[in-house]
Amino acid sequence: MSKADQPLPFDTLPWDRPKVCVAGNLKTKIPNNEFLCTKKTYKNFILKLEVKLVGGPKANAGIQIRTKRIPNHHEVIGYQADMGQGWWGALYDESRRRRMLAQPKAGVIEKILKPNDWNQYEIRCQGPRIRLYINGTQTIDFTEADPKIPLTGVIALQIHSGPPTEAWYRNITLTPLK
Repeated sequence: MSKADQPLPFDTLPWDRPKVCVAGNLKTKIPNNEFLCTKKTYKNFILKLEVKLVGGPKANAGIQIRTKRIPNHHEVIGYQADMGQGWWGALYDESRRRRMLAQPKAGVIEKILKPNDWNQYEIRCQGPRIRLYINGTQTIDFTEADPKIPLTGVIALQIHSGPPTEAWYRNITLTPLK
């Protein structure tokens, strides 16, 4: 494996944040979706991180991949590896098609998720294929059929608008793929 193929630890990624990132708060409503975006764009990679979502049943957050900022707006456009009750392990298309692209089979998340605790999220992007894993279990395997959808973009950590919620992210590594 060449040096370029080695995982990149969180503190070498262009986040300008500490090794643990907390988004949102448990005291007040969150008025808008907010995103902490990388400066670089990425195409083929394995992204691994630990995530924890704290809040009520409507708590929601996610990890944006192959995403771009919408100019002069708080939103982004791209794929989202989702987090939240009824959303965990699913792939959502944020601000583009605005719909779920793939969801885990019934009962899978209940067997693997540790609610209000740290969970390992793994995202594999290679060509038009996106695979999501939670705690080592694959939740979706999606292949983009639309050749007009970009296969590159920034990575962003999201907190969704809504009730008081905290999304925690740590131990983030990115392994580039060819």
